[in-house]
Amino acid sequence: MAQKRVSHVLVCRELKPHLLMVIVQVGYTFLYFITEASFNHGMSPHVNARPKLTFALFMEIFVLSLLGVSVTLNMYFASLNYTNPTFVASMVNTIASLTFIIAVALGFEVLDLRNPRGIAKVIGTMISLAGVLIMTLYKGPVMRNLWHPLIHIPGKSAAINEDWLKGSILTVSSCVTWSVWYIMQKSIKR
Repeated sequence: MAQKRVSHVLVCRELKPHLLMVIVQVGYTFLYFITEASFNHGMSPHVNARPKLTFALFMEIFVLSLLGVSVTLNMYFASLNYTNPTFVASMVNTIASLTFIIAVALGFEVLDLRNPRGIAKVIGTMISLAGVLIMTLYKGPVMRNLWHPLIHIPGKSAAINEDWLKGSILTVSSCVTWSVWYIMQKSIKR
């Protein structure tokens, strides 16, 4: 009985990539159905009218692509090299809060503390930032893995370069540029 169970586990482990691939294909099929239904209800797959490509618009698009993809993601991945993934993953949760704070500072968002929505935005921002602080600063008990890790990179633990100051600055800079990128998308000329 135990040998039969072990063989089922091995078969499932070997079939897992194939099953996941089938699930992805089913997802794509649903995407195609939804897209076709959208086209049948009047959505156009083509852009008919676009603004004239001026030098100013070209520079806005250039800065958006430089800031949003190149700079932000390069700082993000570089910060992983200097800190640990837990810190970086928790700091990425500040992007929504930072976007709100920067948008208020630049005047894109109006903060009305007499309105329940304004109060909810401020409370949500504070809760989000408090959660990130707790995730970053709390040192709980070490948790042991019950199973073998899914991905094992030989020699990685010895090769981690921990420079927390540099990594923290890169992580925060990445989150700030990500937030500014979101705000710039709102302000780009249409």
